[in-house]
Amino acid sequence: MYWLGLDVGTGGSRAILVDAGGRCRYSFIAAHRDMQMLRPLWAEQSPDDWWNASQTAIQGVLKEAGIDPGTIRGIGLSGQMHGLVMLDANKEVIRPALIWCDQRSQRQVDFINSTLGASRVVGYIANPVLTGFTLPKLLWVRENEPDRFAAIRYILLPKDYVRFKLTGEFATDVSDASGTALFDVVNRRWSREMVDGLGLDRSTLPRAYESSEVSGRISVAAANATGLSPGTTVVAGAGDQAASAIGNGIVEAGEMSCTLGTSGVVFAYLAKPAYDPAGRVHTFCHAIPNAWHVMGVTQGAGLSLQWFRNTFTPDAEYDELTAEATLSPPGAHGLFWLPYLMGERTPHLDANARAGWIGLTARHQRADLVRSILEGVCYSLKDGLEIIAALGARPSLVKLSGGGARSPLWHQLFATIFGERVATLETQEGSAYGAALLAMVGTREYSSAVELCRAAIKEVAVNDPEPPEVEFYRKRYQIFRSLYPALKPAFQAIGELDA
Repeated sequence: MYWLGLDVGTGGSRAILVDAGGRCRYSFIAAHRDMQMLRPLWAEQSPDDWWNASQTAIQGVLKEAGIDPGTIRGIGLSGQMHGLVMLDANKEVIRPALIWCDQRSQRQVDFINSTLGASRVVGYIANPVLTGFTLPKLLWVRENEPDRFAAIRYILLPKDYVRFKLTGEFATDVSDASGTALFDVVNRRWSREMVDGLGLDRSTLPRAYESSEVSGRISVAAANATGLSPGTTVVAGAGDQAASAIGNGIVEAGEMSCTLGTSGVVFAYLAKPAYDPAGRVHTFCHAIPNAWHVMGVTQGAGLSLQWFRNTFTPDAEYDELTAEATLSPPGAHGLFWLPYLMGERTPHLDANARAGWIGLTARHQRADLVRSILEGVCYSLKDGLEIIAALGARPSLVKLSGGGARSPLWHQLFATIFGERVATLETQEGSAYGAALLAMVGTREYSSAVELCRAAIKEVAVNDPEPPEVEFYRKRYQIFRSLYPALKPAFQAIGELDA
C-alpha cells in the first residue's frame, strides 16, 4: 500500500509516494510557470497552472512507480500559504492569484488596524496583519477591482484550489487558514470579529478541518485527469510549513526546524499558544490537534541564491555556486547581504525593505558574493530563532531541510551562525512528505503523527557549531543587525517612489 503527498509550491508541484513504513519511494515534480511581477513587489500565479502541474506530477509519480492506483490508500495536500484564489458562481477562477510574497497591500493593512485596532486584531487572530497574508490581498481587490470582488463566491488557498479540482469540495485546514488573518488561531475557527468587522461574507470561506481529517474523495473527473482511483481518500493536509514540520518530525516540545526553500522558516512546536507582543514571528495552528507552532520567516532565503544564479550565472548549477563559495573566507572579506528581495517579515514587518550588498569593494569576487548570500540568509533566520527562543522554545537540535540543506557549506554555516547543533534528515522531500504522513494518520495506518514520526523520521548528519567561528560570526551578526535600522529611512523613501 502507498500514500501520496502533493505539495503545490511556488516553483512547482511535487508528488511523492510513501510506503507503510513512512519511507519515500517515488517522487515527481512538475514546474510552474514563473510568477508574474507586473510591478515591484507584486507577485501573481495562475491557479490553473497549479492544477495542470499537479496533474502532471501525479501522472508522473504513478508512471515512475508502475503501481495500480488502487493501492494508494490516501492523499495528503500541502502548499504555499497566504495566496488568494477567488472563484465566481460558476466555480471559475476570477483573476490570477495574489501569492504569499506579494507586498502591494500595505494600505489595506493600515486600514484593518485603524478600523479594528491593531491590539484587538492580535487578540482575535494571535498575529498582527501583514501584507503577505490573505486578508489584505482580498481588501486590495475590493478597493482596486470592485467588479471582480463583487463576483466572488468562494475564497480558497492555493493547495485548496487543487483539492477542489480533485474532490469538488471547498475546504482548508487549520494550519493554512491560520495564515489568512481571518482565523481565530487560539480557538481553531474562522474569526467572526475579523470577517464581520470588515464587512466580508462568511459564506465565501471554506470549511476548516484538522490536518489529518478526511476532507473529500477523488472525483471521477479528477481520476480521469490524474490516473488516480475515484473514491480515494483525501485528507485536509497542511500549509507548507506545518506539513514540512511533520516531515521533519517537529511534533513534540523542544523540537525546532529550519526549512530553506524559496523563503526560509525557523519553526518550533508549542503545546499552547504563545506569541511575540511585537508580532515579529507568527503563531499558527499546528497540523496536530491541540497543538500550535511559532515560526519566523525570511522572505528571500533560497530566493536570494536563485535570483543570483538566474541573473548572473544562469548556466551554473547550485552545487557549483556553493562549492565556489568555499573559495571565499568566513565573513566574505567583510561583505554582507541583506536578503530582503521581497520585503521582509521577521523581524522587520516591512514591505518596503530592500535587498543589497553592504561593504562591497573592488576586491570582491563572485565567490565572495555567493558566500555573503549564504551567510546573510543564516543571519536573517537567526533573527527569528532569537525571538522564538525568547518565547521559551529552546531547541536541543535544529533539523534542517529544503534545498539549502543539501549544501555541506550552508549546513555548517547554519550550525555555526545559529550556535546550535544542526541535523539533516534521511528524507528531504519536505512538505510533500509531511502531507503523505498526514494521509497515513488520516487513514488510520498510525494512531497519531507523534507515533508515526518517531518511527519514520531519521537523522543522517549532525553538524556541531565550531567554537572559534561561533564568536567570529557572533560579532558579524551584530553588524548585520545594525544595517536594517540604518537603512530603513532610505527603504521607506524608495518605497514611496515605487508607490
